[in-house]
Amino acid sequence: MKKILIANRGEIARRVLNTCEKLGLESVVVYSQADKNLPYVREATVAYEIGEPPAEKSYLNQEKILEVAKKENVDAIHPGYGFLSEHAGFVRAVEEAGIRFIGPDANVVEMMGDKVSARQMMQSAGVPVVPGSDGAVSDVDEAAKIAGDIGYPVMLKASAGGGGIGMQRCATEEELRKAFTSNQKRAQTYFGNSGMFVEKMIENGRHIEVQIFGDTFGNVVHLYERDCSIQRRNQKVIEESPKPFLSDVTKEKMFTLAKKAAQHVGYVNAGTIEFIVDDNENFYFLEMNTRLQVEHPVTEMTTGLDLVEWQIKVANGERLPLNQDGFSQKGHAIEFRLYAEDPKRFLPSPGDIEAFIYPEEQAGVRVDTGMESGTKVTHFYDPMIAKIIVSGSDRRATIEKAKQFFASLELSGIKNNAPLFEQILVDEDFIRGNYTTTFLQKH
Repeated sequence: MKKILIANRGEIARRVLNTCEKLGLESVVVYSQADKNLPYVREATVAYEIGEPPAEKSYLNQEKILEVAKKENVDAIHPGYGFLSEHAGFVRAVEEAGIRFIGPDANVVEMMGDKVSARQMMQSAGVPVVPGSDGAVSDVDEAAKIAGDIGYPVMLKASAGGGGIGMQRCATEEELRKAFTSNQKRAQTYFGNSGMFVEKMIENGRHIEVQIFGDTFGNVVHLYERDCSIQRRNQKVIEESPKPFLSDVTKEKMFTLAKKAAQHVGYVNAGTIEFIVDDNENFYFLEMNTRLQVEHPVTEMTTGLDLVEWQIKVANGERLPLNQDGFSQKGHAIEFRLYAEDPKRFLPSPGDIEAFIYPEEQAGVRVDTGMESGTKVTHFYDPMIAKIIVSGSDRRATIEKAKQFFASLELSGIKNNAPLFEQILVDEDFIRGNYTTTFLQKH
């Protein structure tokens, strides 16, 4: 493998570029008219403008991306996350073009991308699932009947959804009926699939995911857990590892079942099994992400591994670089997703970044960003400015280091959620590790 096309933008494009440079690989990036001045465009070996700012005219334009890939004669395509990363049709088109897709094959992406089929597959693998509908419900009356049987509150979910889109908590039948049509329409708009299903709402749950990795030789390893419970609108804001106040016995059960699930579906490359955990440490399968996660640096900081390098090597037909006994987890790491948004209302706040200055050589702090002073956060894409990943010898040391970072951060010209992180870092519940998915709502 000599040349890779990165079918993404901003922060994740730069992240993949770093590993390409480390491995001596040529890189091809694509960009929309809105992103022509972003750092990743000038840092790649070759860059191509592929369309107007709206994602459907640029980063979701499969034909244009494949046209660039063929023109540059690339060996592989790395999809990053979001956009086309879990689009089975795109994966299949890449495979049919004779180009390697850095991720699982199209059949696995298709099967696990639909929450209903993923749920059924996990049940057949012996992984516990949240009580709910066995398939997509036909209409709101069926949804109401199932919800009545399993008991409120329930979660109404888009079967092809992600990122909290098409998902809503319903405490009563009236709320369910009111939410059904609007979420169905959102699901059709975002995913081209209006299918909905119903699950029992696990109150005061903790959102825990297990990073897994498989190769074409049938080897599968886990790379420990990440806690993703601090969320707004069902979207993650802070992630950390190891998970505080989760017993080693429960963790080992999770790791074993995550590996079993990956082997059951013949999983290859990086993926994540997500669970919801209740007060008694009972855990249930939520979904499988068939791609690299936004929060993968948390795992990298606690294991010392480069997950993108592993992705590339596995896509190149190599075995996993290490077996389960070949690595371990050390210290603690927390990731903060720095967004251009109103920190109180959690609404996107696009605009020009006048200054984005931070200590670049601070030990144990990693900043993954697609932005810099003078760049613009547009309304066309996710408003993430950067991911701040902080690591230390233990959780308390990591929290102290994070407080120092945000105190020294200069970010002006745009509203952002750094003040929210400064509040969270001094909150007693967070310091104790005593939080669930309702943390931001309660505070």
